[in-house]
Amino acid sequence: MSVLPALRTTRPTWLKPSVARTEVLAGLVVALALIPEAISFSILAGVDPRVGLFSSFVMAVVIAFTGGRPAMITAATGAIALVVAPLALEHGVQFLFAAVILGGVFQILLAAAGVARLMRFIPRSVMVGFVNALAILIFTAQFPQLVDVPWLVYPMVAAGLAIIFLLPRLTTVVPPPLVAIIVLTTLAVAAGWQLPDVGGEGELPDSLPFFLLPDVPFTAETLGVIAPYALGIAFVGLMESLMTAKLVDDITDTHSDKTRESWGQGVANMASGFFGGMGGCAMIGQTMINVKVSGARTRLSTFLAGVLLLVLVVVLGDVVSIIPMAALVAVMIFVSIATFDWHSLRTIHRMPKSETTVMLSTVAVTLFTHNLAIGVGVGVLVACVLFAQRIAHLVDVERVVGADGSVRYTVAGALFFASSNDLYTQFEYAADPQDVVIDLTNAQVWDASTVAALDAITHKYATRGKTVTIVGFDEHSFDRFQRHTGQLGAAH
Repeated sequence: MSVLPALRTTRPTWLKPSVARTEVLAGLVVALALIPEAISFSILAGVDPRVGLFSSFVMAVVIAFTGGRPAMITAATGAIALVVAPLALEHGVQFLFAAVILGGVFQILLAAAGVARLMRFIPRSVMVGFVNALAILIFTAQFPQLVDVPWLVYPMVAAGLAIIFLLPRLTTVVPPPLVAIIVLTTLAVAAGWQLPDVGGEGELPDSLPFFLLPDVPFTAETLGVIAPYALGIAFVGLMESLMTAKLVDDITDTHSDKTRESWGQGVANMASGFFGGMGGCAMIGQTMINVKVSGARTRLSTFLAGVLLLVLVVVLGDVVSIIPMAALVAVMIFVSIATFDWHSLRTIHRMPKSETTVMLSTVAVTLFTHNLAIGVGVGVLVACVLFAQRIAHLVDVERVVGADGSVRYTVAGALFFASSNDLYTQFEYAADPQDVVIDLTNAQVWDASTVAALDAITHKYATRGKTVTIVGFDEHSFDRFQRHTGQLGAAH
């Protein structure tokens, strides 16, 4: 008699009671933290607060299924708000929706082209600068809530920080930020204190978002208007999302699928545009709340952050509106402190100057532009320039004169545009004999600039009636030399 195979009883990780509790509570805390952020970013983009809130709901829910980095939070962000604000101002919100949809299409195409592989070229010093700049931006973003406010706001913020820092010493059953929000809200309501609250940030929606096609002319002229903004959405969104995914990888000691995250962001942005959202990308502040503060690790927390956000603003809007902003400011200040890489400050005096320069450049440009993508781009550019300068000095040329008067030059190092640019100046053309040998056994030819430099050397000897023999090519260097020699201009 055959025996039927045992039915699989393994449950997904997020179905385990202990894990599910953590994920649910983390999603609730993130949802509460998303509300004022989404409203603020809507105002920054020049659109109704509902647009940012709907965008955050749609993107969080969609990315929970399509994203490549579990537990990362995607929603409306300040970086995207800065990109789309001029479009919304000049052409209206319908053009914004169309740009967000096209931006999502561009992100899917970039994912297919392998944009995620470019992450390997971002140095650690740029990553540290990215994290530190973001922490500073999160902290300074709280200043408007701390200026020209009732004096009670300050002790409320201090009390919230005390709860968040001290509660983990007593229990880790519930996320400290959630406890801080509940305690401070209860205290403010019970005492009848008139403090700035969530309701004062903007009108909350009272209905669900619905599917729509942007009301714009489907013409080449419209495409010309929205395409530049769509490209900005695509590049800025992908850069911030992939950088945040890498950061979460480091925190959780796990790997994520960056290509899936790239096209997942595209799908989420398209969905956001079709449901009247402003678009967005990964949010490092809310992601840190979810992953580092609340301990979430699965897609459930991301999904619930989106769902609970909508429930809170639509069903429980009256309750959410009375949450004092002081409570949320305390949460975000804690996030900024937890996000900052304090180790980078303690070891800054021991780090190479080039590494420190790259990190500080990333921080400075990000703070000046309030755009993390520009900061990272400049940081990578500075890192490349400093690397080229450093490696340019690693090429050594040694002149050896034989007993018979022959001359042999031994070149060692990596030869590319920076290191080979002045290579031709290191030869004694007038003093050398009729036949000269250049040995590249310990060198590598990396680019056409080096081939041009070798041609210039050969030409300079030839004008004096002398012959140069180049030996020691490795396979790749010889192939590159053969393809380009004599075609790049010999005279120098």
